[in-house]
Amino acid sequence: MRHTYLKVLGALALLGGLAACDDLLSVESPSRLSETNYLVPANAALISASAVADLECALGGYVVASGMAAGELYDGSQTAARWSYDRRDVEANQALYATFGCAGIGVYTPLNVARHTNDQAVALLQSWTDAQVLNRQLLIARNAAMAGYAMLLLGEGFCSCVVNVGPEILPDAAFDSAEVRFTVALAAAQAAGNTALEHLAYTGRARARLNGGNTAGADADAAQVPQDFVYNATSDANAGVRNNRIFAQNNAGRAVTIAPAYRDLTVAGNPDPRVVVNPATPTLMPDQVNEFYVQTKYASLTASTPIATGIEAALIRAEIAGGATGVGIINTLRARPGVELPPLTPAEEAAFAASLAEERARELFLQGNRWYDRNRLSLAQVPVAGTPYPKGGQYGNQVCWPLPDVERLANPNF
Repeated sequence: MRHTYLKVLGALALLGGLAACDDLLSVESPSRLSETNYLVPANAALISASAVADLECALGGYVVASGMAAGELYDGSQTAARWSYDRRDVEANQALYATFGCAGIGVYTPLNVARHTNDQAVALLQSWTDAQVLNRQLLIARNAAMAGYAMLLLGEGFCSCVVNVGPEILPDAAFDSAEVRFTVALAAAQAAGNTALEHLAYTGRARARLNGGNTAGADADAAQVPQDFVYNATSDANAGVRNNRIFAQNNAGRAVTIAPAYRDLTVAGNPDPRVVVNPATPTLMPDQVNEFYVQTKYASLTASTPIATGIEAALIRAEIAGGATGVGIINTLRARPGVELPPLTPAEEAAFAASLAEERARELFLQGNRWYDRNRLSLAQVPVAGTPYPKGGQYGNQVCWPLPDVERLANPNF
């Protein structure tokens, strides 16, 4: 994988400009350019930013693809290759989920690219010195955290994965691997004195530990994160790969619609401000099957997408604590400014596990959490497996995507 190298080349060309066409014409083009000429300390900030952009784009594609698989979104396109996300029957030989880019709603390759480029950035930064690279510890913290999130999503989204043509890794091992990266990020963030990156690392590590069953460690990490913390993936409108993928696919592109389970949500008979979904015109999607509803969480192609929040950290603590403590945490979240919802009812308190799952669904709507929550919390699939799929076939019972055949066929370990 040479993605960081190619991006550095492109950026340097743009920065350098075309000031002397005659000189350019007189230069002999080398047959091959060495990556080592560009992966140097002088380009550290660019290498780091390029790798972060890989994770940001991969996250957007994952939110849309996993949203369809988890029942947050329905596919409204006429493109049959996308229907397997919706139908929960992705097969290992299908190219879209395996090899397509993030703008095309691929997931496996974009996440692996993001994991690779951020790991590469960390390794380079660790091999250089503070004298060579300004803000080196800060860059290490940022890229290690991005690598951690790429690894975390591979573990959450896939039944297994592979790193650097290595052996097959099951989700628990992927979560352990993510935790290692978050620990590196945390140490570097503390060395840099950057509180935002420190909270990012704590939130990511808490999620990885929760997934792996280390509830004590998850709770300790989540306790370090303030409720109002948010760390966003950035977007812009100029390049397709930099668009907010949810807005691009739903509001602008009419390729996905909001699933019925997330329309008209209320609390105590009043609209839930955390999930505001509106009917759109025209009323039918391009597939002429699904009704067109739009989300309002992301207002434009330039809207930021949360990678980690204090809300998620608080929900992790509520889940681990349960009982009166868990209820208290949820009620505090509900009472915050801008939400101002009533506390859980006695019936909701009595069914705390179900209430917690529903709070997660609403608080973390379209952030990439629901697909693994359905697996981790053994939640019912909607529609249930065996229900006819309106565009052909029937819904499956898939809870994770298979390791793609292209990985198996290219890997000598299989």
